Amino acid sequence: MKLYVGNLAFSVTDADLREVFAPFGTVTDSFVLMDKTTRRSRGFGFVTMGNQAEGEAAIAGLNGQEVNGRRLTINEARPMEERAPRGDGGGYGGGYGGGGGRSDDRRKPRRDFR
Repeated sequence: MKLYVGNLAFSVTDADLREVFAPFGTVTDSFVLMDKTTRRSRGFGFVTMGNQAEGEAAIAGLNGQEVNGRRLTINEARPMEERAPRGDGGGYGGGYGGGGGRSDDRRKPRRDFR
């Protein structure tokens, strides 16, 4: 059973998750999601328990419990939702840039409407 673990302290590692969940059964996988640019934890992760009963025991025993100063939120993981494609990865919306310079309005005399 795959579990979502939220509200993790930024210092929690994959090994820490495995250690916290081990008393509830066999932990087959654990990982904390990391930000690609900062290499810091994103504050949530996933743990895969050996079976349904172990997963339910972990939820009952750990949901709302404090680990490293943060109260954990634990739920059964849902499948990832399909997302719309992000496009070709290019930036700035195409090759039609530039402001075009001044318009012909500067040649017309201004009228003062006071």
